[in-house]
Amino acid sequence: MARRPPAGGVLRDLGGMPIARFLRDYWQRRPLLVRAAFTPFRSPVDRDRLLRLAQRDDVESRIVQRSGRRWRLDHGPFTRRELPPLKQKRWTLLVQGIDGLDRNAQALLARFRFLADARLDDLMASYATDGGSVGPHVDQYDVFLLQASGRRRWRISRQRDQSIDRRQPLKLLQDFRPTQEWLLEPGDMLYLPPGVAHEGAAEGECITLSIGFRAAVWQELLDPWFAHFAETVSLPGRFRDPGVRETTRPGRLAPALLGEAHRRLSRRRPRRADTERFLLEYLSEPKGQTRFRPRPEDRAAGFRREARRHGLRLDGRSRLLYGADSAAINGEIVPVPLTPLLRQLADQRSLSAKQFARAPESLRAVLADWYRAGWIAIDR
Repeated sequence: MARRPPAGGVLRDLGGMPIARFLRDYWQRRPLLVRAAFTPFRSPVDRDRLLRLAQRDDVESRIVQRSGRRWRLDHGPFTRRELPPLKQKRWTLLVQGIDGLDRNAQALLARFRFLADARLDDLMASYATDGGSVGPHVDQYDVFLLQASGRRRWRISRQRDQSIDRRQPLKLLQDFRPTQEWLLEPGDMLYLPPGVAHEGAAEGECITLSIGFRAAVWQELLDPWFAHFAETVSLPGRFRDPGVRETTRPGRLAPALLGEAHRRLSRRRPRRADTERFLLEYLSEPKGQTRFRPRPEDRAAGFRREARRHGLRLDGRSRLLYGADSAAINGEIVPVPLTPLLRQLADQRSLSAKQFARAPESLRAVLADWYRAGWIAIDR
């Protein structure tokens, strides 16, 4: 029988399997079904909460509906009237990033911090009526599918043919051939590595939570990487060619220009520190629809006093990462030296009142700026 995980904190096992063994034998290798991974389990969000979130313009939401072989995809925000009737079968509401909107969801996501935050993406909630599904598909990221309420049947396949049905508005497999299936109850969890074809369908009304882990796509890093490098590197001087001779081939790229440009540009190669700063900025960028609410000056005035009394915590939507020499929050390099307290804030996502009190003045000033920007909050 699966052991009950600790009441809080980072998971140390999955249904009795030590995390070290899971990472060695399953992570990015093969699926794993974990019965009673969380028991007893109470969903951090219910149906009504998700329906309200889908009506907000700062929340990414989608509705997927199926009628026979036809699928329909709509993007939020949705008015109450635009939401399908709860008695209607075969529809699904997807709400992204609920960890940044709900403290209980954030606490659940923190249980998976046995992997680095740079890999952690977000917690998505899927509410479905009977038969609701998003169809057979393949994800290129690692995901833990945690059944929060109701029941969902999952079918998977390691098929090589992953051709997409171009007639549908979603990236659905044209020919899905499942080889395994399980019915998940509340607290059960299914881990899937990238590239595994899968389909989940609700049996009755249900909520499923998806804990996703992103992986950098090297090709997608090219443009922002070169733009970042160009902004941070100085290349003085300009091309000169005194003594050049007249040409009878004016349309030809001059070999001297080509050679000199190649030599000059090749000298400015990125250092490891340049790559670190770029990744810190890039990977700490919050979700696209994230909007922080700045605090007015009169509310921010008492920040230091309150932080000394209660401590502080990062907003659920804030991303704070650090490397060997620098740190970045929400896409910006932190303008103070990397200190143990700054590392603690990134690792713990909070600082106690005592920790804040012993922070250097330069860091307290930065934290006050973050509080005004809405990036951190008093930990009451």
